[in-house]
Amino acid sequence: MDRSRCKSCGSGSLARDDVSGILVCSDCGFVAELDDFQAHIGGISGPQGTFVRVGTSGTGTVLNYRDKKAFEARKLIDDFLLRFGLSAPRSDDVRDMVRTVTEGEFGQGEWFAVLIGACAYVVMRRENQSLPIAEAASVVGCDDHELGRMVARVVDFLELRGEFPVYDIVVAYERAVRSFSGFSRLPRDKIETMRKQGMFLIQCAVKWFLTTGRRPLPVVAAVLVLVAKLNHVELEISDVSEELHAAVATSKLRYKELLEALVEVSRALPWGKEVTVKNVLKNAPFVIQYMEMKSMKKRGAKKKDSGVGRVDLGDVVSECLRKDVYDFDVTYLESESHYLDAKDNRDHQGPDVHQFDRIEISHECLALAYLKFLEERSSLSCSVDNANARGKRRTGCDYHASIDWWKGKSELSKRLMLKEILEKDVGLDAMPPSFVNGCIANERRRQKIDAAKQRINRIMHPSASGPVDVCESQMSSSSSSSVHSKKKRKRSQAIDVVDWEDFIIEALLLHQVKEEEIEKGHYSTLLDLYVFNSGEM
Repeated sequence: MDRSRCKSCGSGSLARDDVSGILVCSDCGFVAELDDFQAHIGGISGPQGTFVRVGTSGTGTVLNYRDKKAFEARKLIDDFLLRFGLSAPRSDDVRDMVRTVTEGEFGQGEWFAVLIGACAYVVMRRENQSLPIAEAASVVGCDDHELGRMVARVVDFLELRGEFPVYDIVVAYERAVRSFSGFSRLPRDKIETMRKQGMFLIQCAVKWFLTTGRRPLPVVAAVLVLVAKLNHVELEISDVSEELHAAVATSKLRYKELLEALVEVSRALPWGKEVTVKNVLKNAPFVIQYMEMKSMKKRGAKKKDSGVGRVDLGDVVSECLRKDVYDFDVTYLESESHYLDAKDNRDHQGPDVHQFDRIEISHECLALAYLKFLEERSSLSCSVDNANARGKRRTGCDYHASIDWWKGKSELSKRLMLKEILEKDVGLDAMPPSFVNGCIANERRRQKIDAAKQRINRIMHPSASGPVDVCESQMSSSSSSSVHSKKKRKRSQAIDVVDWEDFIIEALLLHQVKEEEIEKGHYSTLLDLYVFNSGEM
């Protein structure tokens, strides 16, 4: 059939529509079928298909993906190991651990980077090389808690709970001293001295429970700053904390606690009553030398006359009592003057010598004795400096340059076990700060409970109670006894006002909660148990 004629009427009057391009018969209106098909022939500018062979689809693509994934994973591992600065054996251990955990499949994505950091942390901890988890998290670029969860999963998967040692804060301090950028220009002998001094103070902090239940890096930062100041290296605690990845506020708090502990140790010295947190740095060399001497003595050992192998405190006390170093108003006591006029009895032997050792001499008389001893030391080299610098006050740097206060003979300058540290005597046996704060908080809550009971009794039995309000009496008594100025009275009155804690304690007492449970301070739990669920019980 001729396609130029209409299939319906057979006429040859077919015309193409201008809009749709379809052939339509002008006589009967019949629409021609399949006449609008346009063939698309491939060529240079035409569409192209995909050639697929039957039975081999995707085989080469999968192999290439596995090889590429393994290559990218090894490249990422090498990059992180270079940032960590690990040695070749430790790097191989990290690669083997990653391969073991992933069963040779490796991986891609953010989780794989966290896994590399966790394996590096576990390897360093197994080798007793304390790598801070905050530093590892900063290298990987994740959160500390996220890295900690991954470390726990790796340890559980490899069953390393028994082989996982405790974090060693002494090793962390040694690593911080050697890697701190502010000490790069210092001589090696000075860095070694600072390392031993810091180890001594770190282990003293362990004995004083300043590290118990706390993050170790703020304590390391505080000791590092203190040791640097003792060796005339000016450091800011904020800079040290940022480089060690420690919280600045927590580091400042640990630094203050360390100074307060040194103040408590200095109470045993003749001038200890005048030592405060503000001037303890000036007296810190003498305090540390005293601590070093105490640590070399065994507990319960009797004092011997021979001074061989021990630290001589004669120069320490004499130089500290100088007026150009420590301001001390000496008053001569006539009642104790006969101690100064005592003859030399070194040639005598017998009970008289031992009786002389038991004589008690006051601090003022001891100070006067050493001042008199100073006047006779004309051959001292520092007298020449005083003559050249007339009218000028000697600074702490000049003093420390003339006397080497650090001996480094104590065993606390070396790594010791916890049991050995606790057995040492450094002049102070402190309680854990958390325990002390808990006792203070319990006492404060005990007072609040007693005050709440008095308020409840006054409301329930108004006839038996006095006309004066308990709160008003407490405010008036505390303000009159503690302060004298108006500003301090207003401040104390504001503190004694009944607050939300007093109302909670009253509610718990009314619901017959035991006072021993209220003293613990778990208010939310007690409210859920006794107040909000009281109708169901």
